[in-house]
Amino acid sequence: MTEQLADALKRYTDARPGESPFTTAIEGMAIMRSDQPKAPNHMIFQPAMCIVAQGAKWATFGGNRLEYRAGQALIIGVETPSTGQVVEASPDEPCLVLAFELDLDLMRSVAEDLDAPPKASGEPGRGVLVADFQGPLADCALRLVRLLDKPQAIPALYPGIMREICYWLLTGPQGGDVARLALKTSPSQQVVQAMHSLRSRFRETVRIEELAQIAHLSVSAFHRQFKALTSLTPLQYQKQIRLLEARRLMASRAFNVEAAAFEVGYESPSQFSREYARVFGAPPKRDLKRLRSNSDSDVSETGLAA
Repeated sequence: MTEQLADALKRYTDARPGESPFTTAIEGMAIMRSDQPKAPNHMIFQPAMCIVAQGAKWATFGGNRLEYRAGQALIIGVETPSTGQVVEASPDEPCLVLAFELDLDLMRSVAEDLDAPPKASGEPGRGVLVADFQGPLADCALRLVRLLDKPQAIPALYPGIMREICYWLLTGPQGGDVARLALKTSPSQQVVQAMHSLRSRFRETVRIEELAQIAHLSVSAFHRQFKALTSLTPLQYQKQIRLLEARRLMASRAFNVEAAAFEVGYESPSQFSREYARVFGAPPKRDLKRLRSNSDSDVSETGLAA
């Protein structure tokens, strides 16, 4: 089934001009193709599933690195900064990835319809996981891609395929981990609420005590569970969000270095440049020059480019 999915993705990308990622007629679904290994790409992941049909990739979340290859999927349950890289790809065997947004509300709806819904596993754990993508799940992915050839059928058939994907995820061997990411009864959801507050106010100085109160946790418990979920401390999370947004603003040529630093909440441009260089490997001006001279650049973005 994985080979069939790879063939379908290759045919789709062969028939279309432009470069990866390829948008599709299904909102929130994209196809990534790389004909050679790529430099690391910095971005902010939304809740999504990224299925590798051919090739291999890795992604880092904080200090945690996950590798996934053909027949596996990266499942992201929280909005979080990440760095990803294609590590196995060639013109004869390109790395092919099908990525689509995960509707957590739909996941909860499917769970409620189960006679025996999975119990969320333990305390909040990592907000991302790698799962095998075989059998019924691979069949669903293949039907999604084939549906692109009949766009008139998408409104009628796409919702049912997505419900089926949710069903197989929740009833599969990692159903407890998936439930932990999605279900409102999961202890992770208290931390996610505080994370949303931090994400929407990333330019501000936000006290850890305030975030812990939103999550209805002690400061120490909140800090521990936040890091378990994102592999980052709240301060590291906020810094990465700020730096990614500043990089996007500068890459679009809308802001210079100093203006971008102030726009995302830094009071000191020199501190901004130091922290920027630690994350992206070079000071802002040198990094942006490299990005603009590289047609296959890794300009930071929010989206599905897993």
